[in-house]
Amino acid sequence: MFSRSNPSPKEEMAIPSSADNRSTFSVIGSDVTVTGDIDASVDLHVDGRIEGDIRCATLVQANNSTVKGNVSAEQARIAGRVEGSITAKELIVEASAKVIGDVTYEKLSIETGGHVEGSFRYKSAGTLQKDDPKDASLKLVDEAPATKPTQTSAL
Repeated sequence: MFSRSNPSPKEEMAIPSSADNRSTFSVIGSDVTVTGDIDASVDLHVDGRIEGDIRCATLVQANNSTVKGNVSAEQARIAGRVEGSITAKELIVEASAKVIGDVTYEKLSIETGGHVEGSFRYKSAGTLQKDDPKDASLKLVDEAPATKPTQTSAL
């Protein structure tokens, strides 16, 4: 009647590993101002103000937020103000956005009303390299190696 028995598999609770407890995104609230660079290995949602460069997997910027610095991300959805260059594989500039700076992209979408003041540079997949891991700026590299012209003699 009161004997101890092994719990059935349905009754056992799985304990999440520490990897499962990690956040998959970070949020900068609307009342927060960050002065300095942000390096995030996860997605970043910005509602506040950032004065520095941002490097992250995915950036989602709210319409009342401001970034004064360069942005480097795999994907970026810009709805606020960015004063600096943006480098992203996939970039969406929403109708409420104002970007003042150069844009380097693989896929680009600008909604009606979205404002970009700067130059656009298309990059194909695999044509970017980082000079220094701490350097947020990415640059285009030549896809074909340079060859020296050969001299021919007339006989």
